[in-house]
Amino acid sequence: MLWSLIKILSFVAMVMLVSFAAGRLMEAQGGVTIQYAGFELSFGALQAALLVLGLLVVFWLMLKLLGLVVALLRFINGDETALSRYFDRNRERRGFEALSDGLMALASGDGRDAMAKAKKADRLLNRPDLTNLIVAQAAVANGDRQTAKATYKKLLKDPKTRFVGTYGLLQQHLQDGDTEVALKLAEHAFALKPRHGETQDVLLKLQAGQEDWRGVRATLTAKLKHGTLPKDVHKRRDAVFALSQARDLRAEGKLEEAQTYAVEANRLAPGLVPAALLAAEGHREQNNVKQASRILRAAWQLAPHPDLAAGFAALVPDEAPAAQLKRFVQFIKGTDTHPEAKMLMAELYVALADFDAARRALGNLAKTDPTMRALTILAAIERGDGADDQSVRQLLTQAISAQRDPQWICDNCGHVHHDWEPVCLNCEAIDAIAWKRPPMSEAVSPDMLPLIVGHMAQAAEDLPPLLEPEDLSQSDASAAKTSADDAPLKE
Repeated sequence: MLWSLIKILSFVAMVMLVSFAAGRLMEAQGGVTIQYAGFELSFGALQAALLVLGLLVVFWLMLKLLGLVVALLRFINGDETALSRYFDRNRERRGFEALSDGLMALASGDGRDAMAKAKKADRLLNRPDLTNLIVAQAAVANGDRQTAKATYKKLLKDPKTRFVGTYGLLQQHLQDGDTEVALKLAEHAFALKPRHGETQDVLLKLQAGQEDWRGVRATLTAKLKHGTLPKDVHKRRDAVFALSQARDLRAEGKLEEAQTYAVEANRLAPGLVPAALLAAEGHREQNNVKQASRILRAAWQLAPHPDLAAGFAALVPDEAPAAQLKRFVQFIKGTDTHPEAKMLMAELYVALADFDAARRALGNLAKTDPTMRALTILAAIERGDGADDQSVRQLLTQAISAQRDPQWICDNCGHVHHDWEPVCLNCEAIDAIAWKRPPMSEAVSPDMLPLIVGHMAQAAEDLPPLLEPEDLSQSDASAAKTSADDAPLKE
């Protein structure tokens, strides 16, 4: 309010001042006379003042015209001027509109339109760091791999876009199946941006595919450092690849170094069955049976597994069945109710021909959890007790169609492996092989029963003292067939 009043009063005062000056000029006597080359011009005081004002306006207009001419000449010469800035702004506006249209086309899946808009934006903007990326993405959407690769290579020249270009080329080579070049690009991308989670995962997968276990462990440590891998997962996977290092070194005959990595893997993951077995085997070879026994028992407490039982049995070769039973009683202590422990003890009692004790050890497992192995052991017990062939055959028939026992199965794709592997042989998933039961659909078809019932019956009759790891873990008919004679069960 006050400011408005001040402006009004200022305007009124200015008008009064101009009016006063004009009145004084009109009242003033005399004027201005200009004489030049015989000409004489006379002006009154007011006329002279208007003439001076007019000359000032003309002079100002001439200066502006001169500035326009100079700007035009500089524009023609290529210098930046107001005129050039106008055209630049107009071109930039159209370029960003084309870039925006290209992004929208790319998002909608129209790669051809995105490519055209990106090229138009490149021509108008001269911003390759922006437009080359759109061109590359559009080429990928169109399936034009050659253009995509060429454009990604252009991005390598600019430090700001070098990582994007490297990662784009990495994806292209992965799609081509060129894992060697992809591995080098992944290492370079990782060096440029070590915190990038997808690059870490790609590098890890490629290193695992090349069996570069040392490199894999270094990448795992980087993932842990940058917070893209939980500490417990890192510890488990570090154990997995330490075990892989130990396996390779053992295959090369470097037993001492292999044992170092095997012990490290067992320390990091005591429940990792293959690590416990390898570490125990190394200790056994060094005549340190006590330490080997301790490792196997600790692993059994965490994850009862038939391979651990077989490894524990191998610590004392040519052991009498009674002495073996005594050792295993201590071995399974604390896990007596686990199905694996029940079946193990039942097998040991069968080896001693103590079928009543075997039945007590097995309990009602064949009813509460009727797997192929449990039913086969029960059939062996029944055979040892003198049951008729009809009863034994019936149990074996049930075993064939029962739930299969645990196997090494990939959690990612469901592929069944004969042995544990650090990387799935089917889908290349890392640390995905778990000891678990296959789905019920994996059971043997009933159409196969007449072909193998006879073999399984003979297998039950000839049950060995302690089954080998593959016999303990395999629940299909082929395992029973391998341990049996070819003679069918006589009626």
